[in-house]
Amino acid sequence: MRSSSDANSIESGPLVISSATEHLSSGFLDGLTKLELHSILAAATLRQFPANSVIANQGDPAEHLFLLRTGCARLFYITQQGQKVLLRWLLPGEMLGGAAILPNPSLYLVGTEILKKSSAFVWRRDTIRHLATQYPKLLDNTLPIAAEHLTWFLSAHLALVSRTARERLAQVLFSLAQGIGHKVPGGIRLEITNEHLANSANITLFTASRFLSEWQRQGALKKGRGTLTVCDANRLFSLPV
Repeated sequence: MRSSSDANSIESGPLVISSATEHLSSGFLDGLTKLELHSILAAATLRQFPANSVIANQGDPAEHLFLLRTGCARLFYITQQGQKVLLRWLLPGEMLGGAAILPNPSLYLVGTEILKKSSAFVWRRDTIRHLATQYPKLLDNTLPIAAEHLTWFLSAHLALVSRTARERLAQVLFSLAQGIGHKVPGGIRLEITNEHLANSANITLFTASRFLSEWQRQGALKKGRGTLTVCDANRLFSLPV
């Protein structure tokens, strides 16, 4: 996995606000006027990031704030033992590296990796801090985003202690299908490996592979090389193992 220092992000040409924000829905930008939106985005750099690159490293100074415009990203955490724990998946419109907007200099608590070729608006810390004082709505918008992250982590922890391994994997598949899946004939396709699913559900690779094979035999999903098609997400919770 490449880090942000060698990800070779490419700065786009002159930023055209209307085309850059077309179809972009973001809670971070809610409630802003067109003039305010123009000023805020004009202060950003629109960058392209290759797949499998890390744009924010856990423990590094939070010097940049990102707003994902296209593509897909994911948060992760590296334990002291070197284990990579996969956390939330992030879609266009979501804010990354929120620690950069805090009043005091902070560190990134988790890492952020790009899963497929993506683009993002990027602000330096001093720039986004200045914009936040100029447009207080930006700070207001970060509070529900922080609450959403807390809710997700609470739900993940409760699932870990109260759900079976099969239920956790089913929930991961259901959530991913709803969030980042692509509709195809016969279901919703996910570009994901068994290892990624196992890490997301906090189960072993063997256990994940066993459940996926059983669900495939029962017609709930179809597996491919690096892909998985969920034929009926609701059946994942009702089919016997």
